[in-house]
Amino acid sequence: MIVFDLQCAAGHRFEGWFASAEDFAGQRTRGLVSCPSCGGHQVERVPSATRYNAGAVEAPQPKPEKQAEAGKDPFAIAQMLYSRLLDEMLRTSEDVGADFPAEARRIHYKEAPERSIRGLATDREHQELVDEGVPVMRLPVPPRDRMN
Repeated sequence: MIVFDLQCAAGHRFEGWFASAEDFAGQRTRGLVSCPSCGGHQVERVPSATRYNAGAVEAPQPKPEKQAEAGKDPFAIAQMLYSRLLDEMLRTSEDVGADFPAEARRIHYKEAPERSIRGLATDREHQELVDEGVPVMRLPVPPRDRMN
C-alpha cells in the first residue's frame, strides 16, 4: 500500500491509499477518486511531508495465514485495511465528543494546540466547517461495543 496526499480543485486536502502509483492513475482516470469533503473528482497528488520515526516501535504484522486468507478476497483485504486505518486513527487522535465543531475551529484558528481530534458533528455543523475551510473528514466509526 502507498499513501498519497491529494487535493481537489476546491482546495480540500486528504489522503488516499492505493496499491501503486499506477493504481491511483487508473482509478482517477475512471473517476473513482473523489474528495471526501465535496465529492469533486478533479483530484491531484500534492507534495507530502517526509516522515521520520525516531525510535518508533514497528507495528505488529498480521499472522501469515490471515494475510493469505485476505489475499484471496478483495472484501477481506478492504476490511483488513479499514480496520488498520481505524485502529491508527483511534490510537492517535483525541476524542472531543460533541465539542468537535468548536474544538476543530479553535485548532484551525490557532486558538488551541494543533492535534488530531475526532468527535461528533451534525450534517449542518460538518458543512459549516467545510465552508469555513476547516479541514475535516467524515469516517464511519462503529460504536466500541459493536467492534470486532
